[in-house]
Amino acid sequence: MLIMVAGPYSTGGADSVQRAANLTVLNEAALRVFRRGHIPVIGVNAALPIIAVAGDTSYDEIMMPVSLALAERCDACLRIGGPSAGADAEVERFQGRGLPVYRSLDDIPLGSVDSTATS
Repeated sequence: MLIMVAGPYSTGGADSVQRAANLTVLNEAALRVFRRGHIPVIGVNAALPIIAVAGDTSYDEIMMPVSLALAERCDACLRIGGPSAGADAEVERFQGRGLPVYRSLDDIPLGSVDSTATS
């Protein structure tokens, strides 16, 4: 499955240090999703390179549209962390489509992606 990892990134006006820490938490959860046999997706990771090219003033224009578009293409969601309007909007996309929203990594069924495969 493609599983979106949704959690706080810039909640509450987080500064650059806090945003980096939040992104690390999202990426660590994504690694654990991968090790359970699924492909993790993080909207922030998809949006940030585009924002970097467009300029920081384009953050609001790009972040949520990219994240929500990705949510529409994933099979499930893992919601982590504390309050986040953006993560909650992603969760709503899954709930609206009747797709699973996991609140714990342990609730995610084991998948079939081989995390030990090499090319």
